[in-house]
Amino acid sequence: MNGSNFPGLVPLFPDGKEPLPQGVPEDERDAYNQMKKTERFMTMASESCGFKTVLAGGGGFAIGAFFSLMSASFAYEDPLVRQQHATLKTTQKAREVFREMGRGMWSSGKGFGKVGALFAGIECVIESYRAKNDIYNSVASGFLAGGILARNSGPKAAFGGGMAFAAFSAAIDMFLRRETPDED
Repeated sequence: MNGSNFPGLVPLFPDGKEPLPQGVPEDERDAYNQMKKTERFMTMASESCGFKTVLAGGGGFAIGAFFSLMSASFAYEDPLVRQQHATLKTTQKAREVFREMGRGMWSSGKGFGKVGALFAGIECVIESYRAKNDIYNSVASGFLAGGILARNSGPKAAFGGGMAFAAFSAAIDMFLRRETPDED
């Protein structure tokens, strides 16, 4: 009697000889295995804390720069700003305006990027440590990130910054999160 005929027994296949999905011919096994290997690598990389931190920092930088660009368009409606540039030629005025906009975009982008990267990195580490994805991760990471960002203003300000950022994180998480019960 063959051992693979027992009911409930999972068949064992040697490495590289596992059955292929329906529609994949045997001559494409190497390409299929390479695709699965690449897929596993990409999934593992995109779930890493480093990737999440860099992605949040880059996204924060882009959003901060965009907000600064939008707010810069309103700054030149001020008559005092216009008067400062009144003596310049058109090309000089344009160069100065673009220079100021670039500095503002860089500064605002750096700030948003720092906050995004800090928050996402801390949240990912906490989530990895706790092995849970719930509101407590974002509240704890908000508290730590807020405290770190306000650390130069003293302990009282660091605690207040942590509390404010934690409250903001909780509010955003409660608003955006759609809880799905854990199926154990």
